[in-house]
Amino acid sequence: MDGCLEKDRTLTPLGREQAELTGLRLASLGLKFSKIIHSSMTRAVETTDIISKHLPGVSRVSTDLLREGAPIEPDPPVSHWKPEAVQYYEDGARIEAAFRNYIHRADAKQEEDSYEIFICHANVIRYIVCRALQFPPEGWLRLSLNNGSITHLVIRPDGRVALRTLGDTGFMPPNKITRS
Repeated sequence: MDGCLEKDRTLTPLGREQAELTGLRLASLGLKFSKIIHSSMTRAVETTDIISKHLPGVSRVSTDLLREGAPIEPDPPVSHWKPEAVQYYEDGARIEAAFRNYIHRADAKQEEDSYEIFICHANVIRYIVCRALQFPPEGWLRLSLNNGSITHLVIRPDGRVALRTLGDTGFMPPNKITRS
């Protein structure tokens, strides 16, 4: 964590603007969101606070399962990022548990589409997208996401999964777009 304590890693003013823009965009979609599930890390909680202002009445659930981490050793390997091997075992099991817990078909009795928002971190999102699409999860680092972006996965009743958007920031002015 770059020598910082996690609690000291707060949103920058630009990060707050990005969260504001994301909240406005989500509100403009006109979807009936049932809940926001967010990482318990400080920046994700701050982001959730900002986005929630635009989605009154949407319940919030905090979870450690969505905390940032190293989900699985990337293939091909990268030279600029080398976590300890133990980190893949600890983080990987936790992030896989998040996938298994949250990414699934709706209950068979459900009669309407449901929409949930997950506010978490790029590594977690990239891994979940690979797993949901049944792509080799070791390729997670080949995907690039912008901060405050929207990724939209659809899980159909028959279990088919579609990726509608990955890392969309088209609703942000170009000078507000940054990468994870």
